[in-house]
Parts: sequence; structure tokens; C-alpha cells
Amino acid sequence: MRIALITDAWKPQINGVVRTLSTLDNRLRALGHLVKVIQPGLFNTVPMPGYAEIRLAVWPDGKVRRLLDAFEPEHIHIATEGPLGLAARRYCTAHNLQFTTSFHTRFPEYVNTRVPILPIGPGYALMRWFHGAATRTLVSNQDLIEELRNRGFSNLVLWRRGVDSDLFRPMAKDFLDGPRPIFMYMGRVAPEKNIEDFLRLDLPGTKYVVGDGPARQELEARYPEIRFTGMQTGEALVRHLSNADCFVFPSRTDTLGLVMMEALACGVPVAAYPVTGPSSLIQKGETGYLDEDLRQAALKCLELDPAVCRAAAMGWSLGNSTEEFLNYLVPARIPLPFSLFDSLPLKGDRP
Repeated sequence: MRIALITDAWKPQINGVVRTLSTLDNRLRALGHLVKVIQPGLFNTVPMPGYAEIRLAVWPDGKVRRLLDAFEPEHIHIATEGPLGLAARRYCTAHNLQFTTSFHTRFPEYVNTRVPILPIGPGYALMRWFHGAATRTLVSNQDLIEELRNRGFSNLVLWRRGVDSDLFRPMAKDFLDGPRPIFMYMGRVAPEKNIEDFLRLDLPGTKYVVGDGPARQELEARYPEIRFTGMQTGEALVRHLSNADCFVFPSRTDTLGLVMMEALACGVPVAAYPVTGPSSLIQKGETGYLDEDLRQAALKCLELDPAVCRAAAMGWSLGNSTEEFLNYLVPARIPLPFSLFDSLPLKGDRP
């Protein structure tokens, strides 16, 4: 199939959305599908205000139109609500094309975190408008589906995520030299991740932060006792993650939290708040703990069996996730209904 994937989040960004979409792209190609990824690297861009590493396409409509016209996709999936997503949405509605979308990020809460005077209600109204034109909107877990339905969203379907359990795997805990137990946060170092709730915890051993972002420099200066490793990728990332004794996920706004799945695949239990995302992944008392007292949750994780965490992650198949995505795609061009007149000969045709 010829599949157009439009996303404002792409390499060299490193985050859960990019990992999800780039893995999907690779697996679709491996299955023999033709995939056209329309992403910011194909356009003139400017840095996102307050987040310079994220680049936003400038006036992308013309090029988006040319790319889609040339590719002639059979299926169109719009993954994000940024400039490219909006341009692709305008293209589809102008040409009466069907498309699917996916809901990855709580942008209204993220904006409110950075600018508290901005309410989240109007933000969700815009998100509802954006996704309302899609035939289906793919959502990562059932709790989030119910939440979005309560906010007036429609045409929601469950698209379960997978984890690369060949890459993310248990390794010997001899890589990090900090006193144990080792508590770790991995991900974007930014205000919306609520990372200071982890940094402030009174915990024994050593706390590590693996990742980078706009808040890193400030937080590293304010918490000199915490070890900030910066961005890690590939095997280096797995070595860091698998060496933790507990993974602490302090976010209250993530729609899922792919990093939790990766931690569990490495045999590391997860401590998190009892909110959407963690509640759909963590089996209390088996693969982690969810508690408003994040310290207590983290300490109790030290008693859990890493093998149980690994076994739970093995059930999250990338193959199944890709198959679900394919099943949810819709034909871009709506087939005309069959008519009796289609079978009648035209004037001048031989009967």
C-alpha cells in the first residue's frame, strides 16, 4: 500500500512520539509498503519558542500539496497537530479525502504548564476540531479514550503500542558506579514532565536523569547531587536503563509513556502517579506501584522481581501494534457506490 505519514515530530528529535513513528515507518517498509514520511526536515523551519531543538515548518501548504500530489497515497495518516498536520488536514478536506489521525500529546496541558494563565479548555476545543475531521483517531490506551470521549471527541479507536524487546533487555548491573539503589528518570528534561517531583524525593542511593531538554541546565545547577547523563541512544541507553533498580515516572500529563515500557523490558519496575498512562501499563505489586506518594512507590519497587517486569513487556509486540495500525487505515479516496447503470453498455458499445 502507498501510505503517507505526516508528522511534525521527527528525527533528530528523540522522544516517545518520534520513536513510535520511526519504528512504525521501518516496520511498514519491511512489510513491503511504500511509505512517504512528510516531516520538518523537508521544509524551511524555525525553532519552537522556548524549545529550540524542536523545529516547526514555515508556510508548508504548497510543498505538502506537491508531495501528496506526486505520491498519490492510498492511505493518509496525520500523526500530529502542528503546522504539517494542519497543512495535510487542509489538503484532505479540500480534496474530499479520508484520513486517520493519532492522539499522542496533551498540548493544552503542556501549554498551560509553561503559561499558566492560558486555560486548557480552548486548547481541547482546537484538538477536538482537528481530530473531528478524521475517519478514525488512534489512541494508545482505553483510559485515554474514555477521557477524550468525555471531552467530546469521537471516532476513537485503541492502537496499542509495542516495545523493541530485542534492544531493550536486562543487562548486568555493573555499568553505573553510583551507590545503590539507583533510581532513574529517562526522557525529556522539560517542565511538562514534572521532573522536579522526582528530583526532590528523599531516597537512598543515587538518582540519575538520562535525557536532555530545555530545563536541564537549570535543574543540574539546582540539584548538584543528582547525576545528569545527557542524551543517550541505542546500546548506551539500554546500558543506563537496565542498570537502574527503579524507574521513576513523575509525569501527570503523558498519554502513555513509552519509556515505562522500555524500562520494564529491561527488567526495571516503575514507580508513578495513579494517572492515565501509567495506570494502563503498570500491574500494581508486580511490575511497579502507582501512588500519590511517589517516594513510597519508588521504595516498594525495590522488592519486585525484574523477571516479572520483563515478562510483562514481552506481551507488547511491535508486530501486533503495526498490524493494528494497518487495520485502522482508511482509503483516502472514497470508492463510488456500485450502480446498476455501471453494467449497462454505453451508446455505440457492442452489447
